[in-house]
Amino acid sequence: MAIDSVTLEILKNHCRAAAESMAFTLYRTAHSTFVKETEDFTTGLTTPDGETFATPTDLGATWFVGLNYKNVIELIDHYDEGDICLTNDPYSGYVCTHSPDMHIWKPVFHQGEIVCFVVGHIHNTDVGGAVPASLSRTLSEVHQEGIRIPPAKIMERGVMNEDVMSIMLANVRMPEQNWGDLKAQIAAMNTGERRVHEMIAKFGVETFREGTAALLDYAEQQARAIVRALPDGRFFFADYMDEDVANGYPCRIALDVTIEGDGLVFDFTGSDPQIEGSVNIPTGGEVRHALIMVGLVYVLYSLDTSLFLNSGVSRVCRCILPSGTIVNPEFPAAVGLRTLSVQRLQEIIFGAFVQAAPDRLPASPASGGPIMNVNAIDNKTGRRVVASIDPITGGAGGDPFADGTEGSGANSSFMKNTPVEINEAEVPIRILRYGLLPDSGGPGLHRGGLATVLEFRAEAPNTRVTARNRDRTRFTSWGVRGGRAGTPSIFLLNPGAEGEVNLGNTDILTIGPGDEMRVASGGAGGWGNPFERKPDAVLLDVQRGFVSQASAKRDYGVVITNGAIDQAATAEARARGSGEASNAFYDYGAGREEFELLWTRGNYAALTELLQALPVHWRFFVKHRVFETVEALDETELRGDGSEIRAVFADVLKNYPQLRLPA
Repeated sequence: MAIDSVTLEILKNHCRAAAESMAFTLYRTAHSTFVKETEDFTTGLTTPDGETFATPTDLGATWFVGLNYKNVIELIDHYDEGDICLTNDPYSGYVCTHSPDMHIWKPVFHQGEIVCFVVGHIHNTDVGGAVPASLSRTLSEVHQEGIRIPPAKIMERGVMNEDVMSIMLANVRMPEQNWGDLKAQIAAMNTGERRVHEMIAKFGVETFREGTAALLDYAEQQARAIVRALPDGRFFFADYMDEDVANGYPCRIALDVTIEGDGLVFDFTGSDPQIEGSVNIPTGGEVRHALIMVGLVYVLYSLDTSLFLNSGVSRVCRCILPSGTIVNPEFPAAVGLRTLSVQRLQEIIFGAFVQAAPDRLPASPASGGPIMNVNAIDNKTGRRVVASIDPITGGAGGDPFADGTEGSGANSSFMKNTPVEINEAEVPIRILRYGLLPDSGGPGLHRGGLATVLEFRAEAPNTRVTARNRDRTRFTSWGVRGGRAGTPSIFLLNPGAEGEVNLGNTDILTIGPGDEMRVASGGAGGWGNPFERKPDAVLLDVQRGFVSQASAKRDYGVVITNGAIDQAATAEARARGSGEASNAFYDYGAGREEFELLWTRGNYAALTELLQALPVHWRFFVKHRVFETVEALDETELRGDGSEIRAVFADVLKNYPQLRLPA
């Protein structure tokens, strides 16, 4: 018998409350700063088949709404009461998305039968590997990214598996921290199990079973209604990461979104081959992998905030993820910095959907700022410290209704900052500045959110800094409908000193006592013509320190003299500037516009088509040889239709007779 709507609504709230109770347990008992302060963790409830039907909305990472545990659940051959399983291997079942993410799941039994699983993950600050914090753009194989544990029972019938535990703790830099966080995860699983038993006692087991399936159907129906309200069509968008490897070439993700009725297709044909660095996205070709679905969930929820968030939302979409590409790499490709590529992917999904709903969706959020990790010896205790000190996220894009959130917004807003006092108490550094970066948000009728900036000084020798996810030094966040692009990101060593060094996208370095660092995300894109922004709003931005007087005049046509608006000068500046304002739908920023003079859509389509025909292990190498050759072409040889790329490609292959094309 179908469950009635009133009971379903009550059960929905109970399920969400159970997931939130798990999250509070984890949040309150975790040891690492990255879990207890930044809140990089998830909790949830899944069906016996692994579909997530309830997650928190106020605690932890909001990325993994559609995470499906089916594959890893099936990799354990038998479950007993009291079992708890875990894995952090990105290539075992594709539930884990890089090695620091420790996923854990526990079966919940009722009268000897599994009625659901309680699940979750945390991001361990370190799981060993080649660099502190385990992740770097410089790594080329997953083996370098720390210990990998295939799906295994960490507890069997309530008893700790000491063999698995000892292997894990022997391979990490801060074993007491990892052990403390794992205990918090286990406590969260036990909390979830209790809450499920309470629901079964309240509603009955049959209502619980029917209700969990109905919650997935309910979310699917809501999502389909949102999609149905969008115009049918095909919407293309692509964007870049600055470098595919350290000192490499730009890395492109391309997406065709097809909207037809109440369904969607995401086609990633045309994206770059898998990288010899760590920005690959391990999906296993799953047609609804959680990492691919994140941007879709954000879009649909932005269009209707009543949407119930669970795996049912993902059912409206099917993905095409060509094998051997950045969105579906083959083992043993490194995947540690998938956070960077997934952030870019989210922005690409936003960029496609804003064409379908330009008056309802925002410009690009900021990105390019890293999550800062420090490995050093504490001067007071002599103990080694490996800590995540802050995420440098940046604000949200301007939207049709308001300015973007400052400093931490949109797809990164779940990442909380660590208080300065905690950082200075636990890590041998001195925080010099942490706040917002003036003039960084893209100008617009509704301004892009400002970048986040952090400055700190090392207090101990041989302080190793890992700045994972560095990007947006070249390709900035884009503006929409006359709104301007945000500013590039910043990474400087000893800023303002005689020996200042621009570190670009460097993501690992060693500094010493007295060395200072300044790191900032990029700014978010603006929405709408900045010369239509109310002068009083521009004046308020200047008074708050968000916008300089020079930017007010240059970018908004608002002249401020002695703290007040000069009405006559403003009218003149706006009349002059409005004629120069761009009518383009997107403003990509100077870096991308310059790059695409050579690498047009036609040229990129030819390149990716030709690379796809090569064996996977040759594609990245040949891509680089093609880029090198194209850069040396004379301007008269450039047509932009792909013909020059085909000619260059054929010449490059002549140099490698050992390359055997697939039959």
